[in-house]
Amino acid sequence: MILKILMLGDVVRGNGIRYLASGGRLRSFVRENGVSLTVANGENSADGNGMTPSSFGELIDAGCDVVTGGNHTFRHRDVYSLLDDDPRALRPANVYGGAPGTGYLVADAGGASVLVVNLIGQVFMDPSNSPFEALEKILRREEGNYDAAVVDFHAEATSEKLALARKFDGRVAAVAGTHTHVMTADCTVLPGGTGYITDLGMTGSQSGVLGVKTECVIRKFTEGIPVKFEGSDGGERASGAIFGIDTGTGLCVSAQPVIF
Repeated sequence: MILKILMLGDVVRGNGIRYLASGGRLRSFVRENGVSLTVANGENSADGNGMTPSSFGELIDAGCDVVTGGNHTFRHRDVYSLLDDDPRALRPANVYGGAPGTGYLVADAGGASVLVVNLIGQVFMDPSNSPFEALEKILRREEGNYDAAVVDFHAEATSEKLALARKFDGRVAAVAGTHTHVMTADCTVLPGGTGYITDLGMTGSQSGVLGVKTECVIRKFTEGIPVKFEGSDGGERASGAIFGIDTGTGLCVSAQPVIF
């Protein structure tokens, strides 16, 4: 059986969520494309950034099955109990010990079991444990409990993302990068059968700078003083990729970037 998994890039602020929900847009896309599991990065889904119980709930209501995190996951303290209580809300598995929540779950996808793992990079990011070691431990711990594994790797450096995908090529079905908000042109299936894209892009307004009003960002760069970022509006779109996975082998047979 070929299982289709949709992975969406960082959903930015309320207008990104509303775009997915409006008129059942995400649910219609999932239905029309035969998608069995939708994984969305929600670490910027709250207005301002971070994630809140409200923004998480709205993403679930819009049609997301699993919501992953990143470097802004812990910005709002009211999300801590959510991370502990709802397995669909993930934070990076390799953050330092003591953080609330967990970094992976085994999700049902049309009768198949999919291990969804969330990791964060170490290069140009806040300190964390090794994503390579964390993924190795998770795969060993969950061996035999899933039909396929996919990874949201929230990282800055292209080399780190590709290195992790190469390291685990043939052992996971897909490694999809998030964080930079710009979709890369390298969506592919690696030689060992792992689907890969360096960055899925972002879901939200395309009219500003990475979801923020242009004038706010220009002022920060040109004046060098703290600036309150305000979300941009207009030109909303969703950005991500669909990975076709053979549940018999647990490997990827197709990788397609999508914008809708």
